[in-house]
Amino acid sequence: MQKKIFTDQLGRTIQINYPPKIIISLVPSQTELLFDLGLNEEVVGVTKFCIHPKDKFKITTKIGGTKKLNIEKIRSLKPDLIIGNKEENEQQQIEMLMQEFPVWMSDIYNLNDALNMIKAVGDLVGKQEASILMAKEIASNFEAIQLGVSQKPIKKVAYFIWKDPYMLAGTQTFIHEMLKYGGLENVTNLNRYPIISESELHNLNPDVVLLSSEPYPFKDDHIKDFQKLWPAVTVKLVDGEMFSWYGSRLLKAAYYFKTLKF
Repeated sequence: MQKKIFTDQLGRTIQINYPPKIIISLVPSQTELLFDLGLNEEVVGVTKFCIHPKDKFKITTKIGGTKKLNIEKIRSLKPDLIIGNKEENEQQQIEMLMQEFPVWMSDIYNLNDALNMIKAVGDLVGKQEASILMAKEIASNFEAIQLGVSQKPIKKVAYFIWKDPYMLAGTQTFIHEMLKYGGLENVTNLNRYPIISESELHNLNPDVVLLSSEPYPFKDDHIKDFQKLWPAVTVKLVDGEMFSWYGSRLLKAAYYFKTLKF
């Protein structure tokens, strides 16, 4: 088995046995990508949030949560590659793992970052052709809906990811970038995931309110609460995976955005 050097999206270089045979994925969207690239035997450890594909989730060893990794469980699996993400994983734990294993990190804020990650991961695991084809298909799908979006009036949206306290998806997030492909403009100019007080809610004045299915599991009952605040505003439950998963789930996201009606 040969040694190869790769550079991750943080600009770090790692050396791995190539192609890697024992892979741990620390991020749901990247776990789904690895399985969709055909790495059914190589992926031996995933987080408890890596729920897709469901059949693989059931039988693959769980190594904790994205921000609460079970380091001892990871050590026991003796991975020759760990794949994580700057935002979704906890820095101290990642730095600890980096001292013992090759850890490749993604850093994603927009569609281009996601496409680059898909191709880079394909290269990393010996699935170059499949990953390039996947990235091309995703890019083509998003180019098609972008043409349609440009012909529609832009609506301001409040995208809620949490309740008690209320939290929005703000700027400098992947969700913020995905909203644009639905013909939506983020109502907040605050960065990351700002907490919104009850009084601040009244000042948002959105045209559309989207309640994400994750990380907080908003349900139909929550629609009524928001409708009381904004009786004339469209309030909808949406599939949070389509807005926030930046791996192979993007193959489905463009079509999903196209079908949303506001």
